[in-house]
Amino acid sequence: MPAKSSSASPSSKAGATASAPRTSSSPSAPTTPAAPTTTEIPPPSLVPFGTRVAAGRQLRDKTPRGSHAHLGNVDRDIVELLRISSEGRVSALVPLRYGRMLASPFAFYRGSAIVQAHDLAGTPNTGLTMQICGDCHLANFGGFATPERTLIFDLNDFDETAPGPWEWDLKRLCVSLVLAARQFGFGDTLGVELVRSAVDTYARRLDEYAHMSTIALWHEQVTFERMLGLAQTDRVREGVKRGIARATGRTHENVLPKFAQHVGDHWQIRDSPPTVFHVHGATTLFGPEDDWLGLGDWRALFEPVYKSYVSSLPPDRAHMLSGYTQEDLAFKVVGVGSVGTRCLVLLMMDSHEQPLFLQFKEASKSVVSRFFKNVTPKNDGRRVVEGQRLMQAASDAFLGWGSGPFGRCIYGRQLRDMKISAQFELFRADGFLEYAGLCGWVLARAHAKAGGCAAELVGYVGKGIRLGEALIHYATDYADQVERDYEVFRKACRDGRLEARTDADMAADFMA
Repeated sequence: MPAKSSSASPSSKAGATASAPRTSSSPSAPTTPAAPTTTEIPPPSLVPFGTRVAAGRQLRDKTPRGSHAHLGNVDRDIVELLRISSEGRVSALVPLRYGRMLASPFAFYRGSAIVQAHDLAGTPNTGLTMQICGDCHLANFGGFATPERTLIFDLNDFDETAPGPWEWDLKRLCVSLVLAARQFGFGDTLGVELVRSAVDTYARRLDEYAHMSTIALWHEQVTFERMLGLAQTDRVREGVKRGIARATGRTHENVLPKFAQHVGDHWQIRDSPPTVFHVHGATTLFGPEDDWLGLGDWRALFEPVYKSYVSSLPPDRAHMLSGYTQEDLAFKVVGVGSVGTRCLVLLMMDSHEQPLFLQFKEASKSVVSRFFKNVTPKNDGRRVVEGQRLMQAASDAFLGWGSGPFGRCIYGRQLRDMKISAQFELFRADGFLEYAGLCGWVLARAHAKAGGCAAELVGYVGKGIRLGEALIHYATDYADQVERDYEVFRKACRDGRLEARTDADMAADFMA
């Protein structure tokens, strides 16, 4: 069994191999990432399939599959890294971000993508780079409707997407599976099986996609109907059916009475601080020093955002939006890692009083780009949108990007359109196993589509057995590291280096 890595593991130099260990000198390294090692791949149409597979197999000589057990450079200051990732956020909401991360090691892991990106930069990689998710943990998969109203299961968070090593996605997923198994009382016995299920399915589906025509691959979708047919137990099958029922009820029409109220001649979003509030309202969490607060009212704030966003949409989508009037705009806190980033919800109405909720979210530099040198669009909103379109089987009909006041980058999409997430607290062991395999399946499809090098990946990964063993060691050892980091984080919150507050604590500030 590979030994556990220590702070002397490979450095944060992207593309480093196990034979070239270095040590990162500072958490400020994201500003000067090293050049990655990449493998130049001729257009697939010009190279025989067998030759491409053989080229991938040869990469094992450079980067043995067992080398993926290395943890990377874990000699770093996580408090400083978290401060770096909090820069530019709404300052009053940063304590809420930390408060949500305090809930468990898994919650901490969800909110600290920058830490693992730093560490992964010090691990061996094959040199096969492609568009990756960048934050590929098991809670960033979910169900949503395609523009054709088909319910599919796919990756659904791309804030960190950028070109990078494909291994980073698979490693982040595997660690999240072990942490989730621990949090929900199953321990590493199940955690190991979850990792094995994810990697085995990833390898098997990669082989399937490597033999699939290009157009068939781009049309491939993991639908809930397929999930029903493949469910291995009645309990899992019933869980999928419940998911379908939940998704069917999550429409704009159903959300309207819960989220807004009719005031005079227009609809107004209800304040529910700290999670929902009007930027220029009495419950705002924006400080007087914030540049957005000086813009007068929400229409003055939002007009340039909306104009630039609409210009990025296909003409037919832009024309469709012209049939709506803008009713109200509010700030909405979302997720764990995204807390404090500027996220706005726009309520619109058509002439039949039917609502449309659009969500506009700030996009900042990807954690992948901080530690792995790559080329991305100057507008980070465009980076998110283009990465999402490349990796997803189907994307939101209103997915677009633009620029906000004072140069902030944003991207927009529907707030809710049959979107659902897994209820892990209700999972039994069989449900977790099938979910892990499902995530491996979706990730294989996303990498095959986005990378265009499924044949090379198949040559390297093989049947997934050797890689799976290495990733079991990596995932369990890194989960241990996350738990140690979580304790450091908790101590920093206790001694005042970081301020943490819960949702309930902050909500109490607004009670009479």
